[in-house]
Amino acid sequence: MTTKKRNEIDDNFKWNIEDMYKDNALWTKDIEDVLKLTEEFVKLAGHITDSADSLYTAISKQNNIWLKLEKAFVFAHMKLDENTTSTVYQGMNSKCQGVMAKVSASMSFFTPELLSKSKDTITTYIKEDKRLDVYDFYLNSVFREKAHVLSEPEENILAQLSEVTRASSEVFSMLNNADMKFDDVNGQSLTHGNYINYMESSDRSIRKIAYENVYKKYMNQINTIATTYNYSVKTDVISSRIRHYSSSLDSALYGDNIPKAVYTNLIDAVHEHLGSLHDYTELRKEKLGLDDLRMYDIYVPICKPDDKKYTFDDAVDIMKKALAPLGEEYIDILSKGIKSGWVDVYENEGKTSGAYSFGSYDSMPYVLMNFNGNLKDVFTLVHECGHSMHSYYTRHNQPFIYGSHSIFTAEVASTVNEALLIGYLLDNEDNPEIRKYLINFHIEAFRTTLFRQTMFAEFEKITHETIEEGGALTPEFLSTEYEKLNKLYFGDSLSDDEYIKYEWSRIPHFYRAYYVYQYATGYSAATAIANGILTGEDKKREAYLEFLKTGDSNFPVELLKIAGVDMSKKESISNALSTFDDLVKDLRSIL
Repeated sequence: MTTKKRNEIDDNFKWNIEDMYKDNALWTKDIEDVLKLTEEFVKLAGHITDSADSLYTAISKQNNIWLKLEKAFVFAHMKLDENTTSTVYQGMNSKCQGVMAKVSASMSFFTPELLSKSKDTITTYIKEDKRLDVYDFYLNSVFREKAHVLSEPEENILAQLSEVTRASSEVFSMLNNADMKFDDVNGQSLTHGNYINYMESSDRSIRKIAYENVYKKYMNQINTIATTYNYSVKTDVISSRIRHYSSSLDSALYGDNIPKAVYTNLIDAVHEHLGSLHDYTELRKEKLGLDDLRMYDIYVPICKPDDKKYTFDDAVDIMKKALAPLGEEYIDILSKGIKSGWVDVYENEGKTSGAYSFGSYDSMPYVLMNFNGNLKDVFTLVHECGHSMHSYYTRHNQPFIYGSHSIFTAEVASTVNEALLIGYLLDNEDNPEIRKYLINFHIEAFRTTLFRQTMFAEFEKITHETIEEGGALTPEFLSTEYEKLNKLYFGDSLSDDEYIKYEWSRIPHFYRAYYVYQYATGYSAATAIANGILTGEDKKREAYLEFLKTGDSNFPVELLKIAGVDMSKKESISNALSTFDDLVKDLRSIL
């Protein structure tokens, strides 16, 4: 079918982005105002800590500048996503990024000047001026980092080297996205984007061809990729040493004050429940009727998919019913939001792919998606609306400085919604075939999020510790260690594979160290929260809604305690994994 042009789509299915700026002239004025305000802010240099009043004035002016600039950036970015071929919004987006860089450079004196004052003095200022109370956590967080902030000349050198230290990631990105080309599969193109479609094909020969085509390409570049990743890890390790952290893991966790036990408990808990994953792997082998299960058999559905088509109105109706346990207020806000233009629903020519929730502090919490009417699209809507409702509650209850979320907490709200949706669908589905599919769908979400991301996290821990101990990340070492982990996680039901050991070489997240574990911890926390909400206890729902209002007003682990989950304890992971155990048992029983 021909993809529609933007102006051919009903306005009822477009986001109301004009609510931010009715015309581009207002956007231009905000950009000009930001530059003028920044010039005024620079005049405060050398005086921001003279008194409690001067400190409050500096923080307030800084926040006001970023508030305006954030709005301008979000608008330009989202307008470009409506049509990525638009030269007007390409220019506005580019200009905004240039202004952001200029503003950041102009304001760079703020933190060093703040830290030049004693913490006792800043504490006294907070006691003197009640207006500073709201910034107590922020200021304490800045001083908490003081031991790892270098002298001004040293910081300047590191800042200038930042473009060089990002080289490994950029080299891999170019190799992976621009230079890596795959052979066709039976005359059909094979890309990064459609690879998973081939892996879900019911034709095993198609899966095998696609799988081998992809991994042969990475195998042929393995020396280059291993060298690139080696220097990426070395950069992480050296940077942590320069800033006086005990390890690269400590460096990655320090900013959000995440206890190291959170990381190690995740790995330990998953290891304790690998028996259920092995059982699921064996069940997959049985249901596919295979003498030998290969990695290219891991993603194909073992239960008949739900081929039903849904309209967007159907999806919204299902979402409201599924999320009803969150209370009338939640549903009312969400319903009004969708009617007022939160969601950009359908694909159009030039529109960016995928889905996201985005917005500025004083805008709607917008959702972009490309709705095709499949069950997965219903899940996408529910997922992204979870993010948007998180943003809505936060922005209506927190000042700008705490108006966003850490990655550690951001995925919780979206995944709670998904868990409530799968629970609702199972409770209201009598068709045994669709029930099988839904249970399998839920299991796959666990496998790909909790188990797979934890395996990635364990691999990262191995590679960084190897460098820290003076070892080398050779192609042989990396591939051997990854193969061991893959065997450990999937068990004996999975036959040996000459290609899967190269999978590490195609994972872009590895160039953002110690990032992926947060998907697994977020999924675990969300599972526990959703299970609590579904008990029907008002206090558990209210605790979760209170968590949604907190933004960045405290460290992530402390914020999740408000929702009744302590991620510093191993039980928080183990309880979620027990749900996986039960799902596997249920699927085996009904199959």
